[in-house]
Amino acid sequence: MDNTLQEKIAAKIEEIRTVEQRFPGAIIIHDLQGKVVYMSQWGREYLEITLEELQNMGLEYYAHFFNAEDAKDYVPKILGLLERNNDHEFVSYFQQVRQSPHHDWAWYLSASKIFFRDEAGKPLLTLTHALPVDAQHHIAAKAMRLLEENNFLRNNYHVFDKLTKREKEILRLLALGNSSIDIAEKLTISEKTAKTHRKNIRRKLNVENNYDITRFAQAFDLI
Repeated sequence: MDNTLQEKIAAKIEEIRTVEQRFPGAIIIHDLQGKVVYMSQWGREYLEITLEELQNMGLEYYAHFFNAEDAKDYVPKILGLLERNNDHEFVSYFQQVRQSPHHDWAWYLSASKIFFRDEAGKPLLTLTHALPVDAQHHIAAKAMRLLEENNFLRNNYHVFDKLTKREKEILRLLALGNSSIDIAEKLTISEKTAKTHRKNIRRKLNVENNYDITRFAQAFDLI
């Protein structure tokens, strides 16, 4: 990177530094590898770390402060943002952050956009604004449930996909509390056949109780 480009980047970051105190939460500037180039004072104080220490951490920054499960949701969004390279676009997402492995996770609502491009218009830096979500707020609880459901769906899609169309239909009825007799009557099949389907579903999904059955049905929009 030539000196002129570095000077332009430094000037852009200085623009952020001079106004950062007017905004709540943390402002973070990353390079395309995801390394921290700059973090506002609020963020540094929250993490109890200096800017130099953050920069020296490289990508270890994520493993240290962030819940890796969340990345499965927001990393593809950020990559898509960079690929589309639209000046007016931003992506938003929830993240769990903690000050150290000894602290509890805290929810943040973050939004990212392209912050700086080179002379050819190629993205070089992104800017993220991260706002803490009140732990007592109902949104935090909803975000946790949604994240857990998304992770469950992602981790179990290959298992769910083994079910036949009929087995998915019966899975839905089981989740709604129907017995084998009920299922047999509704689908016009024998009770023995209904029990066989029920046994096969439990085997394929590796589930043991009705809670697990219902969890699959909810995650895959059967109920």
